[in-house]
Amino acid sequence: MASFRNFVKSAATVLPEIPKPMQKRTLSEKFIWTGLALIVYMLMSITPLYHFGNQQDQFAFLRIIFASSQGTLTELGIGPIVTAGLILQLLQGSDILRLNLGDTADRALFGTATKLLTFIVIAVESGAYILGGALGTLQSNQAIIIFFQLFFSSVVILLLDEMIQKGWGIGSGISLFILAGVAQTLWWDTFSPYPATLVQGQPPVIYGFIPALVNGLASGTAGNVMIRASQFPSAFTFVMTVAVMLFITYIEGIRVEVPITSVKYRGFQGVYPIKLLYVSNIPVILVSALTANISFFSRLLHNYVGSNPSGWLKYLVTYDTQNNPTGGLVYYITPPNGIEQTVSDWPHAIIYCAFLITFAVMFARIWVEIGGLSPRTVAKNLMNADVQVPGFRRAGLSIEQVLNRYIPPITMIGGLLIGSIAAISDLFGVFGTGIGLLLGVDIVLQYYQMLVKEQLEEFSPRLASVLGQA
Repeated sequence: MASFRNFVKSAATVLPEIPKPMQKRTLSEKFIWTGLALIVYMLMSITPLYHFGNQQDQFAFLRIIFASSQGTLTELGIGPIVTAGLILQLLQGSDILRLNLGDTADRALFGTATKLLTFIVIAVESGAYILGGALGTLQSNQAIIIFFQLFFSSVVILLLDEMIQKGWGIGSGISLFILAGVAQTLWWDTFSPYPATLVQGQPPVIYGFIPALVNGLASGTAGNVMIRASQFPSAFTFVMTVAVMLFITYIEGIRVEVPITSVKYRGFQGVYPIKLLYVSNIPVILVSALTANISFFSRLLHNYVGSNPSGWLKYLVTYDTQNNPTGGLVYYITPPNGIEQTVSDWPHAIIYCAFLITFAVMFARIWVEIGGLSPRTVAKNLMNADVQVPGFRRAGLSIEQVLNRYIPPITMIGGLLIGSIAAISDLFGVFGTGIGLLLGVDIVLQYYQMLVKEQLEEFSPRLASVLGQA
């Protein structure tokens, strides 16, 4: 452990770092810096890689989750940052690192270790994308240039996230970039006036739902917009999208409140809230990361074996001429392509739902244990905060027994809910995908709470502190 500390401290001297602001930024200044970070990211998302041509996107269903854009400087998106963060959280939660995150020095060490691992993951993923054929067949000089493009652009994304988190902006860069991607997709599906080919060999039609509806009403063909082929936005998917967003917003507010009282301050009473979505969207993010890795390494193996896989590989994945999975494990753990495929290939839809829901519940249980959210850990934190549950002895075991009534079942129900929402939304082809909507709504609610707190701090710092503790 001592050697690990020394290594990370040495690395900290050479890693690039964004300094904290000398004084607290005002809300207006934070808006400006947040906007600048978003503009830089969006410009990167439309800047193409060196001589990159058009080809089938193998990871289209994961683009929103990782805030990435195919063939651009944001090809990797926030994937390396999320991957490195999850790995360090797993190591810390399983007591392999054994850092005291309540200590300032250990917390700084954890942050530096996360950044160092992010650099390593960026290099590995950049090389793997090129060697694995995710970017097509590249010449050696093109591969080298693209590697450095991916590496340095991902470092810029890392620094943008660090800049926002250190107080220059609002929230985190990861949340901001995911929300931008979800909002962009929702806007495009709803309002895009550009034509696209709906059926091969047929004339193109307007893509966006609202322009298509207006055109249909004007031409007397509005009925064609109710349900459209493939993944084209329709009235049905629009209604489903709104319904899913409202339902997510509703369940985000459901919670169980455990009463607590202060040992130090007599008369102080409060509640410890346990949200229905206790582990938030972490389970579906972990399932998506698992699916992405299986898909990527399957592609890597397929490229080396050739176009006619045999033996066990054909049970892992098979592809058509457009590089779309048509069979094997990879096919069944990726979402169907719209309502038509859901109906025509219902076994695929059932297996996909079962996979996503099962693993969401499983990862919810695992994350509670390793993410510091278990009844034992929460009871310890409450004891350290000098509070107790009324009617029970002030002992960690007593508080843990109370929390055991709520946390395990709520964790299972929450994992089941978010897995079901994501899976069913994907089957119906909602705008922005089911997981994208889950992340987008959750991030909007987080930003709303942060903005309220920021405004309170400018108006009355003491009041904001009191409300924040409550």
